[in-house]
Amino acid sequence: MTALEFNHRLISLQDNLEYFANTLTSDREEAKDLLQDTYLKALTNRDKFVEDTNLKAWTFTIMKNTFINNYRRNKKANTIVDNTKDLYYINTPRKNDLGSPDMEYSTKEIKTGIKKLDEGQRKPFEMHTAGYKYKEIAEKLELSIGTVKSRIFFTRKKLMDELSDFRS
Repeated sequence: MTALEFNHRLISLQDNLEYFANTLTSDREEAKDLLQDTYLKALTNRDKFVEDTNLKAWTFTIMKNTFINNYRRNKKANTIVDNTKDLYYINTPRKNDLGSPDMEYSTKEIKTGIKKLDEGQRKPFEMHTAGYKYKEIAEKLELSIGTVKSRIFFTRKKLMDELSDFRS
C-alpha cells in the first residue's frame, strides 16, 4: 500500500474515529486532541501497519491506547506522594481564605466557642485539630483512645450545635 492510499483510507475513518474519541473523553476539545494524536501516531507508525489487515481496528487500538496512556499520565500527575513523617503535606490545607472580613469574623466566633468549652473537652479537640493522632493525644493526656475519640466527637457535635449559623 502506498503512502497516498494509506492516507486516503485513514482519512475515510475520520467520522468513526471522531465518534469513538467523543465516547472515550465526553469532551469535545479533548476528543479533537485525541483524534489528532491518533492521526499523528498512525502516520508516524505507518510502516508498522501490516497490509491486508483491518486499518480501522488498528487505528481504533491506537486511539484507545493513547487515551489510556493520557489518562494514566494525568492521574499520576495529580497524585501527591507525601514521604514526610506523619504525612505533613497531606494534612496541609491547599486553599487559603485568610484575609476576608467574613472569614476573620467567623474564625473569631469559632475560637470563642472553643474557648468556652471545659478543659477536658477543649484540650483533646484542640490537639486533634492541630493534627495530633488519637493515639498521641491519649498518651499525652493519659486517657484511653476511646475516651479521646468520644470527647472529640461530642465536642465537635456541641460546637456544631452552638455555631449552627456558620454551616454552609
